[in-house]
Amino acid sequence: MKPTVVLVGRPNVGKSTLFNRLTKTRDALVADLPGLTRDRHYGHGKSGSKPFLVVDTGGFEPLAKDGILHEMARQTEQAIAEADVVIFVVDGRQGITAHDKDIANKLRRLDRPVFVAVNKTEGMDKGVTTADFHELGLGEPWSISASHGEGVRGLVEMALEPYPEPAEDEEKERHPRVAIVGRPNVGKSTLINALIGEERVIAFDMPGTTRDSIFVDFERNGRKYTLIDTAGLRRKGKVFEAIEKFSVVKTLQSIEDANVVVLVLDAQADISDQDAHIAGFIVESGRALVVAINKWDGLSSYERDQIKNRLLSKLKFLDFARFHTISALKGQGLGDLLHSIDSAYGAAMIKMSTPQLTRVLIDAVAKQAPPRHGLFRPKPRYAHQGGSNPPIVVVHGNALDHISDSYRRYLERTYRDAFKLQGTPLRIQFNVTRNPYADEVPKRRLEGKRSTFKK
Repeated sequence: MKPTVVLVGRPNVGKSTLFNRLTKTRDALVADLPGLTRDRHYGHGKSGSKPFLVVDTGGFEPLAKDGILHEMARQTEQAIAEADVVIFVVDGRQGITAHDKDIANKLRRLDRPVFVAVNKTEGMDKGVTTADFHELGLGEPWSISASHGEGVRGLVEMALEPYPEPAEDEEKERHPRVAIVGRPNVGKSTLINALIGEERVIAFDMPGTTRDSIFVDFERNGRKYTLIDTAGLRRKGKVFEAIEKFSVVKTLQSIEDANVVVLVLDAQADISDQDAHIAGFIVESGRALVVAINKWDGLSSYERDQIKNRLLSKLKFLDFARFHTISALKGQGLGDLLHSIDSAYGAAMIKMSTPQLTRVLIDAVAKQAPPRHGLFRPKPRYAHQGGSNPPIVVVHGNALDHISDSYRRYLERTYRDAFKLQGTPLRIQFNVTRNPYADEVPKRRLEGKRSTFKK
């Protein structure tokens, strides 16, 4: 599984800027205001070929006893408990503070590596800037500039050095790994027990019974599966108990470790924004998806219609996935659910030949060419497969960097229909072929004008 890197520090030292640098996004709000980040924020990072999860935290006030600062501190402490590596961010321009020392006292008690990142050191003498921070007693301080990227790569490489590069897991290729995810108390453990026909995991009518991911191997109709029962994903602001400290990260890691994810919804509870957030993370991770609407047997026809309308409203971006109404407690609808899991796994691991992909591309362009961008029209020429789980189609051609998002979606729909890719996201990547003489044309024109002028 991916290692988890957690960023901690007092307010306004640049944690969110570093988060955006590591994830290559602008997901974390950044402004010159202390305390802007309050909840934990999760993202993906990659150092060379090593992927990792990165967690941004609010300003750490370890001595706060009540109020919002105390709740922010509990959020940060939970993030630290989930961490494989902690990066302690300090401000190199302000120097060491009493607040930094309080945080360091907390971090020195950890049984995991802590790296001190002295931020905002661009244009400064690195040795002089970091000298005072040896006093924190957390090893050699590392000079960085999160806003300019200076020293960040070396810091991350050092932090991730103990973790090996990911290897292709042969077990994943032999049979599906299926993660069962959803909010607490929607029936995930009950569903696993129903699928395997025995009580292998605890199913109890209390939210948060499952605290860690549990792997269960079983065989049905001659086909092997590995089921992953995960802890319920709660709203970040509601996850405080120490016993739940691994819930969020372990669940996110389980999603990425799976081939297929079953998102379990509670038909007798409202379809919430949190369900949509979980679904969004699954799609972002590129995992095949099947949606199981549990506890369907206890609803009236009117309530069922209302649930269907809410599903269309909240989860309309899951148009590639199959939806099943089930009762895990009574074992209803499980055969069709497994059939969809098999189909989604097959779609996620499909092998598509270059001639087939290119023929589909040519037909799609003939039917609807990309819109012009200025004087030029993008020209897709051929395609090949760039990966599986999810399937990636790499398209080559000229001026493809000007293809619109709507045309990308058109190609995704075309390939999905052509290869019957039900249940898995599909990625389209454009490989732009650059004109090697593009820079020469202005030079030739300029030389022509000069020669004319001389005459």
